[in-house]
Amino acid sequence: MISARFRRLFFLVIALFGFFAVYKSLHYDRTEGQEWVSSTNRPFEDTQAWEQEVSQNITSEIKNGLLRAAMVALVRNKELDGIRSTIRQVDDRFNRNYNYPYILLNDEDFTSDFKKGVRAVTKAPVYFGKLPKEHWGLSPYVTEDKVKEALERNRDRYLYGGSYSYRLMCRYQSGFIHKHPLLQDLDYYWRIEPDVKYFCDLPYDPFRYMRDKGLVYGYTISPMEKPETVETLWDTTRAWMMENQELLPEKSFIQWVVNEKAKYTMCHFWSNFEIVDLSFYRSEAYESLFQHLDRAGGFFYERWGDAPVHSIAAAILLRKDQIHWFEDVGYHHPGYAHCPRKPEMAARCICGGKSNYMYRSMCKHRFDKVGDIPKSQALILAQTPEIE
Repeated sequence: MISARFRRLFFLVIALFGFFAVYKSLHYDRTEGQEWVSSTNRPFEDTQAWEQEVSQNITSEIKNGLLRAAMVALVRNKELDGIRSTIRQVDDRFNRNYNYPYILLNDEDFTSDFKKGVRAVTKAPVYFGKLPKEHWGLSPYVTEDKVKEALERNRDRYLYGGSYSYRLMCRYQSGFIHKHPLLQDLDYYWRIEPDVKYFCDLPYDPFRYMRDKGLVYGYTISPMEKPETVETLWDTTRAWMMENQELLPEKSFIQWVVNEKAKYTMCHFWSNFEIVDLSFYRSEAYESLFQHLDRAGGFFYERWGDAPVHSIAAAILLRKDQIHWFEDVGYHHPGYAHCPRKPEMAARCICGGKSNYMYRSMCKHRFDKVGDIPKSQALILAQTPEIE
């Protein structure tokens, strides 16, 4: 009798022990799973420590041979989907092999949802910055009343003719983006924008290519500007040239933007894609030119874009061999697209050679045709009124 009771008790204890072990195992797995999910999401939390990261953590010449470089965008909270798409493409086409950081700038605070949404699509570091108030706003050299009059007058003349915010953006991109604290330690930047397309794999580091080749400015598309948006831009520029001859180089590529009749060609590099050695924008000559243009008021009274400003500056301050066409970067921004047609480049692309604007671009043909001229001839072009 005792033996039977003992056996029943023994089996009961074994059963209870087994149940407890199974329970602990299940509970442990569930808890561990929760902790793992939490740890994988931790980088997406908006912690104070994250926001306090400083620029030297972004840009020190670092791991795996990376240069002091980043992809940089001026973007708004409402453009989350567009910038996510761009970042995903840049990662897929190039940055998955390097993990260069992304720097996103806004004149307002980025929302928590925006930050989480961007960080969710890339393994590369992402840094968010707000524009300094002194960099974003009405130029001190213009008046509100005259700006309002200009916006109303130009509203129906051309795209963004009546847009104040577009003019703020153009002025900022022309003279201030390279001065943002998050860019202060960068040597190069690659400008990116929301809602663009990158068609081709890039099997090399373009920043290192720029450095090794001694290049200063890289572009992929070069259309013509709308004349009505830059009615006085060249006259204002040539006045600066005559007043600042000591800042001009001994040779320049000025003939790309001014023809033999001293007429502004309207050619420009489409700056929504540009890879730039930032020492150019930080140079005394470029800063002096920008300040001269800003004092003239054309960013607001007309609609001087950062593309023609950057392009004229590159043409009058650089040599042709310092400017590079990234032919192998298949690219689309609403309005124009480029798809490489050389077989060795096209093999890495998904655009099928259909978007071949650059092969018929008048500005690209001129780029190939003309060369550098000495400073003395550049000054002759600068002091010569346009000949019709």
